[in-house]
Amino acid sequence: MRRRSALALPALLLAGRAQAQGFPQRPVTIVVPFPPGGSTDVAARLLAEPMAAALGERVVVENRGGGATVVGTDYAAHAPADGYTLLMASGTASTINPIIARNLPYKPSDFAPVSLVAKLPFAVNVRPGLPQTLAEIVALAKAQPGRLTHGTNGPSSFNNIAWALVQDALGFRTQDVTYRGDSAQLNDFAGGRLDLIVVGGSTGLQAERNRMGKLVAWTGDRRMPSTPDVPLVAELSPGCVAQTWFCLLAPARTPPEAIAKLNAAAQRAIAAQEFQDRMLAEGQFAEASTPEGLGAFLRAEDARWRPVLARLNVQMD
Repeated sequence: MRRRSALALPALLLAGRAQAQGFPQRPVTIVVPFPPGGSTDVAARLLAEPMAAALGERVVVENRGGGATVVGTDYAAHAPADGYTLLMASGTASTINPIIARNLPYKPSDFAPVSLVAKLPFAVNVRPGLPQTLAEIVALAKAQPGRLTHGTNGPSSFNNIAWALVQDALGFRTQDVTYRGDSAQLNDFAGGRLDLIVVGGSTGLQAERNRMGKLVAWTGDRRMPSTPDVPLVAELSPGCVAQTWFCLLAPARTPPEAIAKLNAAAQRAIAAQEFQDRMLAEGQFAEASTPEGLGAFLRAEDARWRPVLARLNVQMD
């Protein structure tokens, strides 16, 4: 009986490898741990079509929002490790939550890296009637502590963490007003009931186009080509960079052959000029990587954010 089991194991491994070499033979699903319509969802849907063309199979997007990304991320972590389920992970799911959350139902080691997809700086918008540069806003906040308000989707949301880092670096404070999602926040901002918003690039660009409020700064490491005159926070405080990212992860133990094919399809899709341009229009810098490169990137982000989150005393919502 033991001998039969010992012989069966290599056979199973060979069968799994043969199946991976024929991968894919059915549609691939990208799980988005947010409701439809947000930046992560947009990135996944823009990526799905060119990836499908490269793979020769459909790529579908499935939204599983809830629990500050935990619901969808946990679902993907425990999906079959066959290459047919991927997670479009954000910085919140892949780095922030594993650092600050207790009793998280998944671990970073539950995933295998596939490819980086994009880096996403946050836009800082100021309502009309207030100073229209970040330097002037900082001066006003210092002169009148507690006067200015900023919107947030919760203490552990990445945009709120980014703004906390900016305030810490520049030595000022604004009052936190928590909302359930961007739409309610934008309504108050458009109505003049909220002074500042710190949001994903596409939302910040839209707010300026719709004359809700001026885009006065980006929190990334390079200026946005669509707004070349809008400065970086890092130009006021060198080294103050706070941006999230999107990446593709697969369940751990996904066959290397499937990972290689998924990575090749992602790299081809992300390198396409049309994809690059569409992502820039959404306030995102498209950027692919090897699986090894993504693994190194995630380890570096963990090392960078762990002491920052401890210093800022960020807790899970």
